[in-house]
Amino acid sequence: MMPKFLILVVLIMGIHNTQAQDDLYKKAWLEKWQNSKDYLIAIAQEMPDSLYAYKPTAREMSFGEQLEHINSNIEWLATTYFNKQEAEVSSLENPKQRIIMNLSNSFDLVYRTVNDFPNERLAESVDFFAGEKSRLQILNLLHDHVTHHRGQLIVYLNLNSIKPPRYTGW
Repeated sequence: MMPKFLILVVLIMGIHNTQAQDDLYKKAWLEKWQNSKDYLIAIAQEMPDSLYAYKPTAREMSFGEQLEHINSNIEWLATTYFNKQEAEVSSLENPKQRIIMNLSNSFDLVYRTVNDFPNERLAESVDFFAGEKSRLQILNLLHDHVTHHRGQLIVYLNLNSIKPPRYTGW
């Protein structure tokens, strides 16, 4: 009788431990996502409206285009691999304000989506242009893509003698 009881206890503890790890990952991801949003918005706010069309070379995207590209990628990954709901689109006339509002809405949509997404579905494979990936890998891609382009935006600020905001990535 005792060995069956021990096996049951070990199984329950294993299931509980796995659930706790999944919850820890999601909690850490969401905190980092919120910090990433705050940092990107701070960078977007630092650049004057008049320099949103600035690009260091002809082959580069402008500052505003970089931000719109980040937003489009967030929207595409979220709607394609997690839900079909799209973020609210701002109709503000000022390009800087419109871009910042759209970014904020997209980040918030992803935050809510990931927060509500069942942990067990993060391991599911999805078809991706670079081959089959798990939804967890798509979440990592979301962060990597934002970080990649945010780094370029920091260079744009520095090239215009604008001090970037203090890093708040964690």
